[in-house]
Amino acid sequence: MFNETYKLSNGATIPKLGLGTWLLDDEQAEQAVRDAVSIGYRHIDTAQAYRNEAGVGKGIRSCGVAREELFITTKVAAEAKNYDAVTQSIDESLAKMGLDYIDLLIIHSPQPWNEFREENRYFKENKEVWRAMEDAYKTGKVKAIGLSNFLQDDVENILASCEIKPGVNQILAHVSNTPLELIEFCQKNDIIVEAYSPIAHGAILDHTEIKAIADKYGVSVAQLSLRYDIQLGLVVIPKTANPEHMRINAELDFVISDADMETLKNIEVIQNYGEHSFFPVFGGKIK
Repeated sequence: MFNETYKLSNGATIPKLGLGTWLLDDEQAEQAVRDAVSIGYRHIDTAQAYRNEAGVGKGIRSCGVAREELFITTKVAAEAKNYDAVTQSIDESLAKMGLDYIDLLIIHSPQPWNEFREENRYFKENKEVWRAMEDAYKTGKVKAIGLSNFLQDDVENILASCEIKPGVNQILAHVSNTPLELIEFCQKNDIIVEAYSPIAHGAILDHTEIKAIADKYGVSVAQLSLRYDIQLGLVVIPKTANPEHMRINAELDFVISDADMETLKNIEVIQNYGEHSFFPVFGGKIK
């Protein structure tokens, strides 16, 4: 699994499986990166908003694998919506991680989190953010640029005036919540879709129907969920600090049948992400 990649629109390659680090503090993230790399992971995902870039950077620098063999993603904070703020934030991310370049830099959200999916779409501001990222790309500070949580019209807004096309759109995509129209739109425009929370942040692990299909293949619900996204052509970045879970998440050498894929696509949409429902990406609101 670790050697499987997709090609981005600029020719760079991105591993299909990565390690997510959301909700890990610096110390946890540092150890998780070292553990993941020792197991075989080469793709690590962080963000300015996670406040663990320093820990991720320490893990990268102490993992024993050459920097050029790793693919590191970070995200511009959702609240940074002008050229200067973005330029400064990129330099801060590089300094915190102790890196010379970032493999993939993405806009964390088209809107600040406290306005997520509200009326103000920030179309003009996102064009300015994108211009700053294009300039960072041209200087070599970042090797690829992309988006996160962008809806179709948000993506179209960037495509309408960009000099460099987005390489990815990182979105919530999992069994019981798969935005198939958005995925198809991105893929038609040569934009790789990355799935964060590909196991629904744990909210579907006890789902009876999904578990029955997983049992049929002799795999866990987590493994089935990851394989489902990969068969849709997505990158998956499951978050865990547990080395055993890291190993299990990489054991995906099975194929879900077309019939079972259709069943999984049509699982009833999840209504509740439990204790994590307050996060904007899960339908909550930050006041």
